[in-house]
Amino acid sequence: MPVVQRDSLALHYEIQGSGPALVLLHSFLCSGAMWREQVEALAEHYTVITVDIRGHGKSSVPQQPFNLYDLMEDALAVLDREGIDSAVWAGLSIGGMIALRAAVKAPQRVGGLILMDTHAGPEKMLKQMRYRLMVLAARIFGIRLLLPQVNKLMFGNFTLVNKRDLVNEWQEEFARVPMPTIAHGVNALCRRDSLLSRLGLIDKPTLVIVGDDDRSLPPHLSREIADGIEGARLEMIAKAGHLTALEQPQAVNEMMLEFLRKIDAGEATSSASENSTPEHS
Repeated sequence: MPVVQRDSLALHYEIQGSGPALVLLHSFLCSGAMWREQVEALAEHYTVITVDIRGHGKSSVPQQPFNLYDLMEDALAVLDREGIDSAVWAGLSIGGMIALRAAVKAPQRVGGLILMDTHAGPEKMLKQMRYRLMVLAARIFGIRLLLPQVNKLMFGNFTLVNKRDLVNEWQEEFARVPMPTIAHGVNALCRRDSLLSRLGLIDKPTLVIVGDDDRSLPPHLSREIADGIEGARLEMIAKAGHLTALEQPQAVNEMMLEFLRKIDAGEATSSASENSTPEHS
């Protein structure tokens, strides 16, 4: 069980496969296990590293505030420990926000980006208020009272109706996230800076993926990212909400593998003519 020590925290990660490096960064309230369906498909061709963001999965619970740049440095520390100079960074939600910051702050460490159900801008004030109220309610009543609301933020209608086993499994994972992680994580998300004006500086091959029923970070936010990064490709996944990697794993795997193979072949470029918006079911 490999770990990296940072800020008095033990950060857990797993590494599988061989070949070009790919780091996978999960959503808030999840863990590296969120990528299980992707790891199985990707590890046949790539060195796949799944990181448990601080406070999630098997990583230590943070007792002090942190920001998204701290989480970026955590991921870089994992790459350093494995002797990896550059990797493709794939992240969903907060994981995508971390990957974007790596592309801006440490571009030499980023060979490509897969940005899923994420946002390059700041959190809106109304959402900040809503999320902070949810944290307060979780402190007072416990997170289980909020699980129906959390489920609607995480999963699309199709999944909520037709994949109840998946929803039930992951709501138990949400319920196990420690309160300090929830509080500090929400604070980091609410206080994030905007990268919208810096998207044009990113010159890495970029794939943007979003569920067509993502209520947490709706598709127009992903389109904003794809429009801001020259040559970025936007893919919409049907019958998926916020956690696309869990809800429609086969479609996600196909998109990721196609994109990664193009990078390997030198075909994924920053040409603006690459931008498109097909929808997959």
